[in-house]
Amino acid sequence: MIRKLTSFSTRHRWMTVLVWTVLGAALSFVGSAMMYDVTDSQAGDFLPKKYDSAVALRIAEEDFGTKPDPNALTVLVARDDGGKLTPADQRHITGTAADLGRERIVGPKPEPLMKDHSQTPRVSPGAVAPDKSFRLLTVSLDGNPYDPGLQDVYKEFRDHAEGAFAKADLRVGFTGGIASTVDDTDAEETTGKVVSTLTTGLIVLLNVLVFRSVAAAIVPLIAVALIGGVASGAVVGAAKLFGIDLDASTPSLIGVVLLGIGIDYFLFLMFRFREQLRNHPEQDARRAAAETTGRVGSAITSAALTIVAAFATLGLASFGQFRVLGPAIAISVLVMLLASLTLMPALLAVFGRGMFWPARAWKKERTGGIAAGLGHAVSSRPLRYALGSLVLLGALGAGAVGIKMSYDQQGLHETAAVRTAEQISRSLPAGVSDPHSVYVRSTDGTPIKASALGDMTRSLGKAEGVGEVGKPVLNKDRTAARVDLFLSVKSDTQKARDLVSGPVRETAARTAPEGTKAYVTGTAAVFADIATAVEKDLRLVFPVAALLIAVILFLLLRSLLAPVVLMIAVGLGFLATLGASTLLFQHGLDRPGVSFTLPLVLFLFVVALGTDYNILITDRIREEMEKPVTARHAVAEAVRHTAPAIATAGIVLAGSFASLAASPATQEIGFATGLGIILSSLVLSLVLVPALAAVLGRGLWWPRRSRRTPEHHDHSMNQQHHYSADHQQQYAAAPAHFAPYGQHAQHAQHAQHAQHEQQGRI
Repeated sequence: MIRKLTSFSTRHRWMTVLVWTVLGAALSFVGSAMMYDVTDSQAGDFLPKKYDSAVALRIAEEDFGTKPDPNALTVLVARDDGGKLTPADQRHITGTAADLGRERIVGPKPEPLMKDHSQTPRVSPGAVAPDKSFRLLTVSLDGNPYDPGLQDVYKEFRDHAEGAFAKADLRVGFTGGIASTVDDTDAEETTGKVVSTLTTGLIVLLNVLVFRSVAAAIVPLIAVALIGGVASGAVVGAAKLFGIDLDASTPSLIGVVLLGIGIDYFLFLMFRFREQLRNHPEQDARRAAAETTGRVGSAITSAALTIVAAFATLGLASFGQFRVLGPAIAISVLVMLLASLTLMPALLAVFGRGMFWPARAWKKERTGGIAAGLGHAVSSRPLRYALGSLVLLGALGAGAVGIKMSYDQQGLHETAAVRTAEQISRSLPAGVSDPHSVYVRSTDGTPIKASALGDMTRSLGKAEGVGEVGKPVLNKDRTAARVDLFLSVKSDTQKARDLVSGPVRETAARTAPEGTKAYVTGTAAVFADIATAVEKDLRLVFPVAALLIAVILFLLLRSLLAPVVLMIAVGLGFLATLGASTLLFQHGLDRPGVSFTLPLVLFLFVVALGTDYNILITDRIREEMEKPVTARHAVAEAVRHTAPAIATAGIVLAGSFASLAASPATQEIGFATGLGIILSSLVLSLVLVPALAAVLGRGLWWPRRSRRTPEHHDHSMNQQHHYSADHQQQYAAAPAHFAPYGQHAQHAQHAQHAQHEQQGRI
C-alpha cells in the first residue's frame, strides 16, 4: 500500500505538488478565519457535568440566565492627582459609565469568513475603595478573548474610555478578562516574533550545515507550511462538523507539533534519498524517490501512528481540554503522514539531485566522522555505554521524587493589568475582581425563603479565606439562590483552591437550608475540580497509551523483546525529563510544583515523539542485521548511517518545542518537551538502544527469526559487493580505531565467494 502510494505520487509529481499547494492555500485561509469560532477559553466548560463547580455553572445558566464571561474586565477609575473621589467625581463616573454602556464600538472591517465583533459593551458600577481612592466598573464584551477581531474592539473601547474620563481629570486602569489577555498578548508579541525567527533560522542553519544546500534548507519549511495549512483546515472542519469546542492553546500546540515532526520526516527522507542516489548514481530521481519512501515509509508510518495512538487515548479523558486536544493533534499528524508519503517524495522527485546543490561531496560516502566514531564506540563497548546512559537517566529521574502539581499561573508579565490588580488588592479583598458564587438549589421543588439563607451567609462570612459576602439573590420561581463572595487571596493561586475546596465548600454544604443543596463555583473552585479530574485521567491515559504504543511497535518489529526494550527506554526518558523539570521548577525556582498539565503532555510528547527516533534506529539495525555481518557491526553501521538524521531531527524538534518556553503560560512545557526530545534522540536512540541491541545481538528480534527472500538475497549480494570493493580498501587504509570494520569487510567478501561457489555447483 505504501509503495503504491509513493509510486503514484512520484509518477505524477507535478500534479501532487499542485494539489497540496491548492489545498494548503485554501484550507489555511479557512482555518485561520474560523479557528476562533471553534475555540473556548473557559476552563469550566471542559469539566464533566458531575463536578461541583460544573453543577453550579448549570444552575447559573438555567435558573439565572447567566454564564461565566471570559471577557468581563474590571475598570479602575481614580483621580489624576491621587486624591479622594469627591461627590462630583462619583456623579461623573456614574454618568460616563452609562454613556459608555450605550455607545456601539465599531471594530475594523472583518476579512471574508471572519466574524464582525462590533457591539455595545455592558457597563455596570462596582465597589468603591474604603478610602475612596478609586471606584470600580465592570465591563463585558461578547466573543472569544483570543480572537484578534474582538481584541481590536476592546482596544477601541479602552481608548474611548480613557478619553472620556480624562476630560474630568480622571485616570483609568483595566484588569481581568480580556484586558489581561490583550496585555499578555502585546507583551509576548515581540518575543514571539524573535523566537519564531530564531526557530526558523535554526532549521535553516542546521540543514545548510548538514546538506550544504539552500534547497534542502528552504523546501522542507515551505512544504511544512503547506501541510500545516491543510491540517489547520481539517481540524477546524472536524470541530465544526461534530460541534466540538477546542481549547484556546490547541492551535499553537498543533503548529509546534507539525513543524517539528514535519521537518523530522522530511529529514529522514532526505538522508535516505541522498544515500540512495549515492549508492545508485545511474538511477533517475523519480525512481530513487519512490524506492526511498517505500523503504522508510513503514518506519515513518509506524512513527506517525504511534503519535496518533498516544494522543487518541486522550479521547478517554474526563477533562474536556485533554479530550479535544488528543483528536485535534491526531488529525494533524495523520495529515502530516499522508504528506510524508505523497508530497515529500513528489518534491524529492521534482528537485532530484538539485535538492543538494551546490554541494558535491555528498556523492561520495564518508566512512569516518563523528557518527562512525560513535557507532564504533557504542558497538565495541555496549555495556559501558548502556550503564552510563542508565546512570544519567536514573539521576535525572530521581528528581521526580516528591513531585507536586501546581495550578498557579507562573511568570506573568509585569503588565498594566497586573499593576491595576495589585492596586485594587491593596484596598479591597484580593478576589474582588474575580468573585466566587455559592448556588443553592431546592432538591424537592419547594420555594426557598430568603430568611432561611441568613445562617449560610453569616457562616460564609466567618469562613477562612472569605473577605466579603454579598446578599442572597433568588431566581424568579425562588427554587434557586445565589450568594456572591470575595476571597481574601487571589483566585488563581493554590491557596485559593485549598480554601474553596475545603472551608468554603464545607461551610456551604453544612449551612444550606433544609431541602436544598449548595454548589460553589468560580476560578478557584473550577481549578480545584480540574485537579481531581486530571488525577483520574493520568491513571487511565498512561497505561492505555503505553499499551497502544507497544502494540504498534510489535506490529512493526514482529518481535516481543524489541518492543519491550524500546518501551523501557522511552519510559526512562520520560521519568528523567519529569525529574529534571521538577528539580528546576519546583525545587530550583521554588514554585509550589510543576504545571498540572505537564506530566500528561510530557508523557505523550516525549514517549510518542521519542519513539519515532527509536523506531528509525531500530528499523535500520534490523535492516543491517539482515546482512551476513556480526550483530555489533550491524549496530555500528546503523548508527553511522542514521545518527546524522536523528541528531539533526532531534535538535530541530527540540528547538521547536523550546520556543514555547518564551511564553510564561507554556514555559514549563517548552523546557520539558525540548529536554525530553534531546534525551530521546541523542541519549536513547543513539546510545542506549544501540548499546542494548549490541548486547542482545540478533536475540533482540526474539522469537522472530531472520528469513531471507530472493529479493533480500539479491540486495545483500549487491551490498556485499559494495563492502568488498570500496569499503575493504577504505577500512584497510583506516587507522586501528576502525580495524573491526576491515575484518567485517573481509568476512563479507569470503561469504560472497562461498555463495558464488554454491551457485556454480547448483
